[in-house]
Amino acid sequence: MSVAIRLRREGALNRPYFKVVVADKRSPRDGKFIEIVGTYDPKKPGLNSTLKLDRIEHWISKGAQPSDTVRSLIKKNKNPEAAAKKAAAAAAKKAAKSKAAAKTEQVPTAEPAAAEETPAASAPAMPAAGVAAEEPAPDKSES
Repeated sequence: MSVAIRLRREGALNRPYFKVVVADKRSPRDGKFIEIVGTYDPKKPGLNSTLKLDRIEHWISKGAQPSDTVRSLIKKNKNPEAAAKKAAAAAAKKAAKSKAAAKTEQVPTAEPAAAEETPAASAPAMPAAGVAAEEPAPDKSES
């Protein structure tokens, strides 16, 4: 019997929560398992998993193969300081990148003061209501 240490999904829709289990490789993801050896909450920031490292080491010594995600969780739980440093460095890099992007997007928009004229000054002059507009006089030379 080949054994795997893998994640078993639990939790609600759009709210995943996983149990780390030791199971036969042939059994389905949420099916029969041998032992629960930890938990993992991907929505929680920081240290988001609890593992029984002694039981995991026991099963690995017996030939169990951890999945890729479980392998990374084991690594984080064995050395939490290094994982915290790595996460802090990634956050700092992301913040610096967003700050640089914000700087490049800021383009000075200096508009000249002449563009801000009042609407009355730029509108054409309208004749007064009581004054008739002058019409050109008809030519009398054509008669």
